[in-house]
Amino acid sequence: MMQAMTSRWALVVLAAAPLFGQAVEIRVDAGVKQGAFRPIYSYFGYDEPNYTYSANGKKLIGELTELSPVQTVIRTHHLLITGDGTPAMKWGSTNAYTEDAAGKAVYDWTIVDRIFDTYMQNHVRPFVEIGFMPEALSSKPEPYPRNWPNAPEGRGWAQPPKDYDKWAELIRQWVLHAVARYGKAEVETWQWELWNEPDIFYWRGTPEEYDKLYDYTADAIKRALPNAQVGGPGTTGPNSANAGAYLKQFLEHCAHGVNAVTGKTGAPLDFISFHAKGAPRVIEGHVRMGVRANLVNVQKGFEIVNQFPQFTRLPIVLSESDPEGCAACPLAGHPEVGYRNTTLYPSYTAVMLSNIFKLADRYKSNIEGMLTWAFEFENKPYFEGLRTLATNGIDKPILNVFRMAGLMSGDRVQLTSSGALGLDGILQSGVQAAPEIDGMATRGDRETAVMVWNYHDDDLPAPAAPVQLTLAGLPAGAARVLVEHYRIDAGHSNAYTVWQQMGSPQQPTAEQYARLEAAGQLQLLGSPEWMGAKDGKLELRFDLPRQGISLVKVSW
Repeated sequence: MMQAMTSRWALVVLAAAPLFGQAVEIRVDAGVKQGAFRPIYSYFGYDEPNYTYSANGKKLIGELTELSPVQTVIRTHHLLITGDGTPAMKWGSTNAYTEDAAGKAVYDWTIVDRIFDTYMQNHVRPFVEIGFMPEALSSKPEPYPRNWPNAPEGRGWAQPPKDYDKWAELIRQWVLHAVARYGKAEVETWQWELWNEPDIFYWRGTPEEYDKLYDYTADAIKRALPNAQVGGPGTTGPNSANAGAYLKQFLEHCAHGVNAVTGKTGAPLDFISFHAKGAPRVIEGHVRMGVRANLVNVQKGFEIVNQFPQFTRLPIVLSESDPEGCAACPLAGHPEVGYRNTTLYPSYTAVMLSNIFKLADRYKSNIEGMLTWAFEFENKPYFEGLRTLATNGIDKPILNVFRMAGLMSGDRVQLTSSGALGLDGILQSGVQAAPEIDGMATRGDRETAVMVWNYHDDDLPAPAAPVQLTLAGLPAGAARVLVEHYRIDAGHSNAYTVWQQMGSPQQPTAEQYARLEAAGQLQLLGSPEWMGAKDGKLELRFDLPRQGISLVKVSW
């Protein structure tokens, strides 16, 4: 205990004292705007819809609601799967649609309501992923698994419908039911996305059959609620030839194709979605992240959308954007996912958040969401290495980077750093030579916030970096400002390291659990401090550990 206290005190002293060595110079001009700071970080998603209303699921959704002043948006798979609602890894069911002996539709919204009621009770906006195929509607229902969707027994849930009119009526009834339960004004704010990753095993039909399904789906939604928002196609990373071609053919269909319902040209499209993933691997015994791959997928998607002038103003939602693609893969057997419990995950996410904005600026893309595909898994060991925001109700470090983002508001403003690799540098080589010591800044009402990270793709120990942060453009009358310095590192906002110090208990005592809950929250590096600003300028110096993140908030 004494050792931990000494270490923390030393960190505070370092932050206030002159540092040895050449500091990374970060300069912020709060008077130079670079575009709105849109809350693209507020999107989250997961495979298991039935975890939504579990005790830890409700707890986490409540925390997502509280981490930011903006509304949380949630997407989940399997909302139309046939089954009894029993939760399972990468699986779920609602039994929303069955048929009687005569083949007549039977709608049962009981489980769907339980999911969406949980969202409404927490002021969450659903990003409604429409899928997958109910057993009674599947053109090839056998075999129809009741658990893991990648099971060897088959994928009856991934087939086109046997009757497109029945499918359309299911979707129309769903929208009508949502309007009746939650109100027209509420449901008009939702986004309805058809399917998930139809370019891989989630869809066993052809691209043309997906386009046909989209036409029937969009028409049904608009008949039920004319101002509803519908879009897609939620493909995998566009940098792969197959996924890029799939996204392009879908946009071509919506722009110029023959509509399968109306016979006219094109289909309604209110937003565009696709996915972007990284590619971590193990190199010489350590994890090397793939931030370049993640970012190139975003870039390629923007390029494809820009080939369609009629769609360039549409909102774009990265309806999954993550370091890799297997949330349910544990660390055991998958050493490449070793980043998940550590500060490497939030520092990676900070780099992506900043550079997605830069890409959107470059391509003039209307980026609306950067959805993190991570939630929580029930009845799993603590810190097992699954891609989650929390483990058994204990927040992981990743959740705190979103809390930091929630403290930023207003406009993005100019920030330059002598330690930045730059957008083009990362697109070309990732972060594998020098570290990326950079940041992003915002100017809101009577406040400025600066997020700074010390990121490297390679998860290896390294000395902390001295940082000299200069904030200019503060109001001339702001002679005294309140400085709050938040930190994510090994000793702050990090329940994982506290759990390790406890001896990694799988059955923590009530006292240990309370300590872990507290350690999982976003923490200040030191006490808030009133400081003097001169001529609209403030200077701060601090050390930033490798894979650490600071959020400096200055208010007046």
